[in-house]
Amino acid sequence: MDNVYTGIELGTNSVKVVVVSKHNGDYHTLASVSSKSSGIRNGQIEDTKLAVASVRNAMKQINEILGIKITKVIAAVPPTNCIMNIVVGSCDVIDYDCITGEDVRNVLKDALTGHISDEYEVITASPISFRVDDAENIKDPKGMPGKVIEAKVVVSTLLKEPLYRILEVLKLSGLETIDIAFTSTGDYFTIKNDKRDSEVGAIINIGELSTNVSIFNRGIQIKNSTVPIGSFNVDKDLSYVFKVSFDDSRKLKETFAVSVASYADSNDVVSCTTNTGEIKEISQVAVSKVVQSRVDEILKLAKNEIKNLTKREIRYIIVTGGLSELAGFQYMVENVFELKAKLCNISVMGIRHNKYSSVLGVVKYFDDKLSLRGRSISMISDLDRESLIATDKRVTTNNVVSKVFGHFFDN
Repeated sequence: MDNVYTGIELGTNSVKVVVVSKHNGDYHTLASVSSKSSGIRNGQIEDTKLAVASVRNAMKQINEILGIKITKVIAAVPPTNCIMNIVVGSCDVIDYDCITGEDVRNVLKDALTGHISDEYEVITASPISFRVDDAENIKDPKGMPGKVIEAKVVVSTLLKEPLYRILEVLKLSGLETIDIAFTSTGDYFTIKNDKRDSEVGAIINIGELSTNVSIFNRGIQIKNSTVPIGSFNVDKDLSYVFKVSFDDSRKLKETFAVSVASYADSNDVVSCTTNTGEIKEISQVAVSKVVQSRVDEILKLAKNEIKNLTKREIRYIIVTGGLSELAGFQYMVENVFELKAKLCNISVMGIRHNKYSSVLGVVKYFDDKLSLRGRSISMISDLDRESLIATDKRVTTNNVVSKVFGHFFDN
């Protein structure tokens, strides 16, 4: 067991936490939890007390699974109203014979200096390329000889006030946030590969109340937009059409419906109690027609948003979010976007559900970020590491505010 990382996402419907270990380049799930949340709406804190209780409950479940107490996390935050700019930094190399991670950290710090508004905080600084003396378009300059290093960087920032409220909730929950990243960044790192790192593409994450649309160019997010419609609208439709509670409508969606009505079983029915106390039989076909109509609308709105965000040729489209787990969803995606669009496919055992795409990805992003900067950080103590190793078989079976910014340059 080499590096152990914990990612957390505070969502409208649930707090999602994953703890993974990286060994020989592969990620392995140690624990994962998706726990009911309150006081959180669209990734923003509406009620601090309720939000803290939700986070504590999720972490209690994680700690019980692991048998140790997790105290450090990487937070996935929504990119709503984020600002992205390209900046350039330059600095002298410390040792001309060999560029190190410290040189990389210095040039990134120089790129950010003087470019950040007092009302905003840096979330990510993604290097587009480095230049060492006369050598250009370098992805990772570490180990090269040179006198001067330059970096072209995409800097993403977010308003401080909503961000600090999230960090305060995590702090009050007994957690130290050692880094932060956008949920969209997490989505990309979950589906990242060499081919996508060289292309322009889009990622669509269908959330509870909204759908996030992000454009990536060579692995770097360049555009973002939010469509104010999501999975909850499906629940609302089912509740209205069949006159059932929201809890029952969600159960219909998650356990009974399919995305495409033509795939539904006309003989399959379920009994529900309506809001007036009437016992009513509802067919899978009827439920699926309602679901299909709303899913089709969400995907078409996302498609239009992609066109509004960029005129570049889109080479891939990935759709993720819990709603995308519905049976037949790939057919809906292909019907709207054609064959270049696919569903997210999480390959890490223990979290093979698209609701985890953002929180898993921020862990991978953090690990990649540390590698570029030549750093290594332990998120658990040596004693806890030994405890995890000793109980690794049990764990696997059970799972089948200012300080964070000081870490930005150190990590």
